[in-house]
Amino acid sequence: MSARTRRTGRARLLTAAALAAAALTLTACQDGEGVHDEGASSAGAATASATGTPTSVPGSKDSSSSGNSTAAKNSSTGKNSSASRNSSGSSGSTGAKGSAGGSGAEDPGPTRTRCSTSTTRTTATVVSRPLNHLLLTVTNIGSKNCNLIGYPAPRFGEAQAVPPVFEASKPQAVVTLAPGESGYASVLLSSADGSGSNGYTAKSLEVYFNDGTTAARPSLPAKGVHVDDSIRVSYWQYTMDDALTW
Repeated sequence: MSARTRRTGRARLLTAAALAAAALTLTACQDGEGVHDEGASSAGAATASATGTPTSVPGSKDSSSSGNSTAAKNSSTGKNSSASRNSSGSSGSTGAKGSAGGSGAEDPGPTRTRCSTSTTRTTATVVSRPLNHLLLTVTNIGSKNCNLIGYPAPRFGEAQAVPPVFEASKPQAVVTLAPGESGYASVLLSSADGSGSNGYTAKSLEVYFNDGTTAARPSLPAKGVHVDDSIRVSYWQYTMDDALTW
């Protein structure tokens, strides 16, 4: 074989080898692109998946935030409601306390002080009706309540005995006089038909209260009053009408 023939064969072999290498390279490139495309697709899917995950996380966060906000709101509402109730309760308690404060005017209880000449003023008035009657009026000029207990014990002139009382005139309760108030009692001086005995004219009068210690000395008309043994007195009354009934 000549040298030319050998070179020609070698060139063909090199050409065939180059073509084969080119074909392999082309195939490899195509395969590489296929693998690259698939990789890109997988990466896209992964990216989409990764992107989807954060999307759900904010959603979850919003849900949690909403839940927390609702819970906080409910809690706040509960607190406000509770505070409202407590405030209302406190107000009620304050109201109760105000009511207690209103009871500052304490009930002094029953009056136990007897009326006396030092805290009262006594007057004696001759009335036209009923006949031969004298009206005694006692006014409380003190600063506290006092009781007119029982009936008065009038002493006309130099009389020694205390006149008897009309028992039927006894009131159901003791007459209590607040400052400025008055109580009344009547005195039957003598019988209207003249049937009384031992009559005399009295120009002075002393009225003893039931304490028996001091006496009021109301004035009588200048001509005096006629008194006989028919004399009677009534119990102390709240009104002059009740007193003059006897």
